[in-house]
Amino acid sequence: MSCDNTRDKNVLTKERIAVIGYGSQGHAHALNLLDSGLNLVVGLRPDSPHRPDALSAGLVVEDIPQAVSKSNVVIILVPDEVQPSLFAKQIKPNLKPNTYLGFAHGLAVHFKKIEIPPQTNVFLVAPRGPGRLIRRLYEQKTGFACSIAVACDESGATWDIANGYASAIGAIPGAIYRTTFAEECQADLFGEQAVLCGGLVELIRAGYETLTDAGFSPEMAYFECLHEVKLIADLLCEKGIAGMRASISTTARFGGLTRGSRIIGEEVRNAMKSVLEEIQTGRFANELLSDPKETETRIADLQKTEAHHPIEEVGARIRKAIQGGS
Repeated sequence: MSCDNTRDKNVLTKERIAVIGYGSQGHAHALNLLDSGLNLVVGLRPDSPHRPDALSAGLVVEDIPQAVSKSNVVIILVPDEVQPSLFAKQIKPNLKPNTYLGFAHGLAVHFKKIEIPPQTNVFLVAPRGPGRLIRRLYEQKTGFACSIAVACDESGATWDIANGYASAIGAIPGAIYRTTFAEECQADLFGEQAVLCGGLVELIRAGYETLTDAGFSPEMAYFECLHEVKLIADLLCEKGIAGMRASISTTARFGGLTRGSRIIGEEVRNAMKSVLEEIQTGRFANELLSDPKETETRIADLQKTEAHHPIEEVGARIRKAIQGGS
């Protein structure tokens, strides 16, 4: 992954940009583009619950076909499971030739879940963070890292458009990294599943259960296995692993260095390889996108079960006490 130091949003000043979607990423991109002085419209369904918020923020809102047909740059920021149907029905029929078509995640393009029409330039701008953070960092003028990629470059200028777009939404100079749709998609899915949203959560719950099963109080188990995760995560982001080690006590340093590899051993590493293989072969994408309604129901059922774990009850009490006392 190479670093791209280009930071010139002026390449977009003559373009009309359509931001399709106004969820986590969509609202952040649209508001940051607006504050960067660019000409944009937000494309939403007529019945979208996000319309009032977008309008109250001073954005121009149009139905998706209209927004697409009038724009030179179209970036799709709706959820992955919605993209194939939405693209086929409302976006593809209204794309003008030579349009720059952007994404914030490579899944639909890499796994060919959408059919890109000829004479279309396709790029990726993937901020390294959730939408609310992207918006806050833009407002604070601190910025964020960003990955960019190009899948189709009919015009010869698509890398410039991707760079300009990343700059306009607030990416840091020198922290815009070139990648590919395949690399971004597969690495992102793996990180979410094996570490950030999957592995880490299960590790926290397993630690909590180990302590409470051994007779420790739920409150102490919560503090040690969940509450303090942010303290270590902040150190990791600020200083890296070596810097984090140097910032903690000798006892914590010695215990982590000598015991951590016993927790994450060969069995876990083999499971990670299996998860990565499912991602690379397209098995996960097919499972996610085969039936959006079934996927939504399955997610709701799993979240309902998760919400009844004892760590949620004790966590809610502790967070209320902390926030009430601050």
